Amino acid sequence: MLGALDNFYAHWRVQSGVVPFLREDEVSPPERLLQSIWQHQRLLRDQLQTLDGVAVRVLHPGFHSLEGGPDFRGAVLQFGDANATTGDIEVDLRASGWRAHRHDRNPAFAKVILHVIWEGELRNQSIAEPPVLILHGVLDAPLGELSLWLGGETAQIFPEELRGKCCAPLRHLSAARLLDLLHQAAHVRLRNKAAQFQARAHQVGWEQALWEGLFRALGYKHNIWPMQRLAELRELWAEPAEVLATQARLLGLSGLLPADLTRSRSGIDNYLRRVWDQWWRDRDALSGNILPRMVWRLHGLRPANHPHRRLALAANWAVTIKINAALESWCTRELTDRELAASLHQTMQVVDDTFWSWHWTLNSARLGREQPLLGATRVTDLAVNVVLPWLWIRAVEGRNESIQRRLEHRYFHWPAGQDNSVLRLARERLLGGASKRALPDAAAQQGLIQIIRDFCDHSNAICDRCKLPEMINEFASAEFKPELRQQL
Repeated sequence: MLGALDNFYAHWRVQSGVVPFLREDEVSPPERLLQSIWQHQRLLRDQLQTLDGVAVRVLHPGFHSLEGGPDFRGAVLQFGDANATTGDIEVDLRASGWRAHRHDRNPAFAKVILHVIWEGELRNQSIAEPPVLILHGVLDAPLGELSLWLGGETAQIFPEELRGKCCAPLRHLSAARLLDLLHQAAHVRLRNKAAQFQARAHQVGWEQALWEGLFRALGYKHNIWPMQRLAELRELWAEPAEVLATQARLLGLSGLLPADLTRSRSGIDNYLRRVWDQWWRDRDALSGNILPRMVWRLHGLRPANHPHRRLALAANWAVTIKINAALESWCTRELTDRELAASLHQTMQVVDDTFWSWHWTLNSARLGREQPLLGATRVTDLAVNVVLPWLWIRAVEGRNESIQRRLEHRYFHWPAGQDNSVLRLARERLLGGASKRALPDAAAQQGLIQIIRDFCDHSNAICDRCKLPEMINEFASAEFKPELRQQL
């Protein structure tokens, strides 16, 4: 009876479209299925070899990436009798996908060490192209069975064998002890960020160090360096006393100001015309500092994160909010823990910008409803990465212990920020698939990131020579020793 029910349920899932069903004679499976097969290593692993006959031993298949670039990052492979090597994996249906998708010209694919495909044949390969592994013929189950497996729970769960060696000892910590460990790592992260502000401030002053930190944060991970460069040019754009003039200089210096003013949307026309009227006056004098457009990464950005919008926000911070003084004033306010994020959001928020409150970019249509230039979810990132470390190290240098303790309290009681790919992978790999609730505050999130940076980034996917598991065991068996705290 159970077998009949299993067959009925499997048939229902296929008919309803929950999972595709593939016959063995079908030309090619979906790429998503191939990616899952590679991630879970549903392969005859002792039979793997490249197209030119070199044996491939998969020590770790890498971590699935959903953010563009290669499909898997940080894989550890051994080719023949050579030493193990670390790099990325790209999965395609056919070998021709490497050139057809322009991977051969994309720097993001420079670290690919294996091109995994469904089927192919010997062909003339460029020396620069990675070796090719064919999956057809080395699956550990029929393709139709694997197709059904893809829609099941086990295919969605992070493979247990891919977890870090520290996962087991971390599982044995109580929630309180785990939070203590993460907070101690977070304190290290606070000091590290503060030390960076301190070193920069000794060169350029505290206010300039703050602006550079804010601009880096506004660049997020893809546009940190061009935003940093614009911050370094602050003396060229901070002079105007009007928001529009400051926006014009920032947009002009960024190299992202469009030259074409022939727009059909009059609202954009009017704003662009006014910006260009301002920029024409300064362009020749500042031309040597204009960034080339190629330094910006615009593809795949969420509209709210576009540099156009971020620079418009920075101009408002400079002119209408006077962000340096505003943050110093915020630091002295008496606030409850529940008021922290909302109060900083209010301090840094632009009340109204007649153009940017209604447009994502210089080229986008008018929005259906007004959108704030600074969203509430971004305030936590700014707080833990810029505002609190900058204020804290100033209090340390000024030997103002009461303000220092107040800022530390705010740092460790700040509400948790938005989840991201780094935290999701870290929870899977280190915390055994724990939910977001395992990181109840922003400090816990920062502590986990710090552990990743201190340990995982200096090892490889198989945790080769990583000392973190040993340290966690020692932490679990006794009070956390000061010398261990210094290492975290």
